[in-house]
Amino acid sequence: MFMRKFELIAPCHFGLEAVLKKEIIELGYEILQVEDGRILFAGDEEAICRANLFLRTAERILIKIGSFPAVTFEELFQGTKELPWEEYIPEDGKFWVAKAASVKSKLFSPSDIQSVMKKAIVERLRGVYHVNWFTEEGNSFPLRVFLMKDMVTVGLDTTGESLHKRGYRKLTARAPIAENLAAALIMLTPWNKERILVDPFCGSGTFPIEAAMMAANMAPGLSRDFLSEDWEHLLPKKVWYDVLDEANDLVDLSVETDIQGYDIDDEMVTISRENAKRAGVERLIHFQRRPVSALSHPKKYGFLITNPPYGERLEEKAKLPELYGALGERYRLLDSWSLYVISAYEKAERDIGRKADKNRKIYNGMMKTYFYQYLGPKPPRRQKAGERAE
Repeated sequence: MFMRKFELIAPCHFGLEAVLKKEIIELGYEILQVEDGRILFAGDEEAICRANLFLRTAERILIKIGSFPAVTFEELFQGTKELPWEEYIPEDGKFWVAKAASVKSKLFSPSDIQSVMKKAIVERLRGVYHVNWFTEEGNSFPLRVFLMKDMVTVGLDTTGESLHKRGYRKLTARAPIAENLAAALIMLTPWNKERILVDPFCGSGTFPIEAAMMAANMAPGLSRDFLSEDWEHLLPKKVWYDVLDEANDLVDLSVETDIQGYDIDDEMVTISRENAKRAGVERLIHFQRRPVSALSHPKKYGFLITNPPYGERLEEKAKLPELYGALGERYRLLDSWSLYVISAYEKAERDIGRKADKNRKIYNGMMKTYFYQYLGPKPPRRQKAGERAE
């Protein structure tokens, strides 16, 4: 089967580009460019399916239709009209500019950009399909447009609902962390499936569930649908079936893990268990009602990875020093452990009682947060069978 070559765009959280870049390279694709909040890479039809199914840290996968400079709406119209829309959108396709974002550009009104581009696409397709009216009753083709320093980049969204929606989280905590952000933060640590992972503020269970899916080699997109599954003129069904078979063959639920999630709220523990069950990893995680003040573990060299409350509500803000203080206190008693905390609370380090060894600025949506990293020692290297003790 002849495979087309595409330029693909994978947006991600600001500050996590390096994690996504590594994932794409590990999937076997060539990186074309790294930009703030997105990675461009080369791939064929199979790459579109595999990226959607396997990438843990991306927001979505876009096919780059083209890019051109524009400082006036006339230039935007003409540039859009020149792109080969008929190669992507069939005559009955439903198409619209779902999102327009502009940074440091003369054209900055999203609604005007959206409407000018829609008119330009209609004019182009009228000439190709020789019709005056499009029914738009077929499959959906949402477009996303980025303007950066007057350069317009147009992408066709193959994903639909954002990739952070894995399909397992029907029930959530009040301020849940996005699944792809949780996965990226775990990947920023040296944790692996042989090591202990505990989340003392597990909420709806996202950190433990994402870690368990990694441990079981379970593709994050295995339990959800993608918009482009219906685009048979672009992505033959056989390609999707082959990639799904690949993903299913890789899953190993027999793996032994020590992954735990604690929360002070009984309802959250119940929700976590439900979500883990829906994800198919409930056997790999132990959830328990436990306040942070009772945090402990008998073994060494574990990881605490957590998203404690930030105090968005005033009545919560007053409790933060005590909460972060208790976390710091319990962490000091966990000999040889590492602690990783994502928080927008500006006094996190002070209340934990120690400056982080490293911290990293990450945008959680529009909220600036820091990923505080307290690094424990490496465990001694296990002797391999056959190695003789000195």
